[in-house]
Amino acid sequence: MDGDMSMRPIRFPFETPPAEGEAIEVADGILWFRMPLPMRLDHVNCFALRDGDGWSVVDTGFASNRSREVWRKIMAGPLQGLPIRRVIATHHHPDHMGLAGWLQSDFGATLLTTRTAWLFARMLTLDAHEVQKEETLLHYRSGGMDAKIYQKRLKERPFLFSDVVAPMPLGFERLQEGQVLRMGGRDWDIRMGNGHAPEHATFWCREEPLVLAGDQILSSISPNIGVYATEPEADPLEDWLEACERLSHFATEEHLVLPGHKLPFTGLPARMVQLIRNHHNGLERLKTFLSEERTAAECFVTLFKRPIGEGEYGLALVEAIAHLNHLYHLGAVTRTRRDDDAWLWKIA
Repeated sequence: MDGDMSMRPIRFPFETPPAEGEAIEVADGILWFRMPLPMRLDHVNCFALRDGDGWSVVDTGFASNRSREVWRKIMAGPLQGLPIRRVIATHHHPDHMGLAGWLQSDFGATLLTTRTAWLFARMLTLDAHEVQKEETLLHYRSGGMDAKIYQKRLKERPFLFSDVVAPMPLGFERLQEGQVLRMGGRDWDIRMGNGHAPEHATFWCREEPLVLAGDQILSSISPNIGVYATEPEADPLEDWLEACERLSHFATEEHLVLPGHKLPFTGLPARMVQLIRNHHNGLERLKTFLSEERTAAECFVTLFKRPIGEGEYGLALVEAIAHLNHLYHLGAVTRTRRDDDAWLWKIA
């Protein structure tokens, strides 16, 4: 895709999101509703597709008392008291997988997700620790984390997946690349994304121009691409760019994209170009900035083009590391360890 001016701009057919506990019908038998999140990005989109005398739902929100209460309102109202037969999790992140186990154990739903998503989610729900792990602290130091923020993290109880993800029962149905899933009276081609989350499922309708995109394709924000202590040498940006290039070949002007956050939109070809170019442009800025040795934390303003506050510091750090790792794997930069464990990056 060359991103020429003939591409239609991004448009938002539904200008106002559904109120809490309510739903909007975005296509025949497909309802859009939201679950609250206690953070700057204060919601996650969920979708329900009517399947005969029941529903398939896509993504779930955090496991919290508030989310459970909203779900009960949705079940009694827009879902008309009909059972949820299946819950489809696009990827393993807690705002999408958080209540999957609850819908399984309390309502008898079957969980459908990718094998990687299920393994990651279940592993992380079982990973209980009350102090920061040394591997995580080393990862913070490797990124050159601000000393005050580091000391605060050192003393804080770590955020645990199990804090916001309900216990996950054994058993799920695997979603794979190339499968066709029947839901909402339609056939959906399953195509895998990557980068934001490994083996992230997206669903492309055969009968109508509809895409259930999760966090792989968002309209006005770029999904976080991060490197974590679980795999500090990873290159998720390469995975992200490959997935965007591959999925862009299926994008049409008519597609209505139903994303994991923000508003549904059209103009998918143009958005795919933007998502790809955004990271290539960031990499070019980094190459110029790295004429001198820098830590990942010192790259924030260059990469994100704005100051980063404490509330978004962690996500910014892992994304900066992802861009630097990508350049390192390409052979474009070198790195050396400083005495405080921070990697110093410089153009090769």
